[in-house]
Amino acid sequence: MRGNSFGKAFEISSFGESHGLGIGVVVNGCPAGLDIDLAFVQEELSRRRPGQSHVSTTRAEKDLVQVLSGVFEGKATGAPIALWVPNTDQKSQDYGALKDVFRPSHADFTYQEKFGIRDYRGGGRSSARETIARVAAGSLAKLFLRHYNIKITAFTSQIGEIRLNQPYTALDLSQAENSIVRCPSQEIGAKMVAAIEQAKLEGDSLGGIITCVVSGVMAGLGEPAYDRLEADLAKAMLSINATKGFEIGGGFAAAAMKGSQHNDAFFTNSEGKVETRTNFSGGVQGGISNGQDIYFNTAFKPTATIAQRQETIDNDHQATHLEAQGRHDPCVVPRAVPIVEAMAAIVIADHILRQRTAKM
Repeated sequence: MRGNSFGKAFEISSFGESHGLGIGVVVNGCPAGLDIDLAFVQEELSRRRPGQSHVSTTRAEKDLVQVLSGVFEGKATGAPIALWVPNTDQKSQDYGALKDVFRPSHADFTYQEKFGIRDYRGGGRSSARETIARVAAGSLAKLFLRHYNIKITAFTSQIGEIRLNQPYTALDLSQAENSIVRCPSQEIGAKMVAAIEQAKLEGDSLGGIITCVVSGVMAGLGEPAYDRLEADLAKAMLSINATKGFEIGGGFAAAAMKGSQHNDAFFTNSEGKVETRTNFSGGVQGGISNGQDIYFNTAFKPTATIAQRQETIDNDHQATHLEAQGRHDPCVVPRAVPIVEAMAAIVIADHILRQRTAKM
């Protein structure tokens, strides 16, 4: 199985399965001497862990991180950093009935077709539990980005049909973590919670959108052509489980605008810094950061596992039905917020390290 690594100068490689011994990640390229704040790494993992509230899965994992290599006396040594999080609350028996059937909209059928074998216990490698590795590695990237005063904040901007209609600049993003759905608006957040509760009551699920803002990024990050900054961000986001869409800046709304509306006019501020009067570009032009806020949306589909009877087929491709068991999020969006932040941090850290060799 290939495709388990991401990044070039700051490279992560994850391993492990949902119902195996645990999930791990190896980080190559973390600069030697970087202070490794393990308490912060654990805080980030706790933001992602299951069982946070009544609108998430009841799987009771504490997701306690262990450092296997690459850190000495609290600092990165320059060697590969290996982080490991054991699984402690697997209930593999809940998946016995899935051994011979393909769950609708899951990776069961496609994994079987590609590899000729699949781990039916929670999806194995295709499980969102793999994202532990991303958050662990992303927390190291965030520690690195602190040295550049770069801040990454993601929040829930839509769940189902309930959405925030304000631009991020009009919101107090610091309030997002005070909400169990990570919405910075108390009023809209309460409606989102009610929508998830209703879907759960009906044995159904909801999707949504996460908005991410990266502030403090210097101009000049990114590469022309295939390694454009927004292209790497798009790949990072669309590699997260359950994602189905990505847009940066004006996004798809730009298709309905005229050039005179969409163009971001340059000016020099009172401190002599180049800025733009608008930011429909989302902080990236020509694949390279321009110094403005980078902001983007990532769309997540409704959780594929629902408690309703569904039509499907078995391993012999014969028609059957499925009534899923186990512990699942009725909406993955709230727990995906730190995952989006982590992947954004990895991309920005990777491009900063690449930029170090781009010019004198």
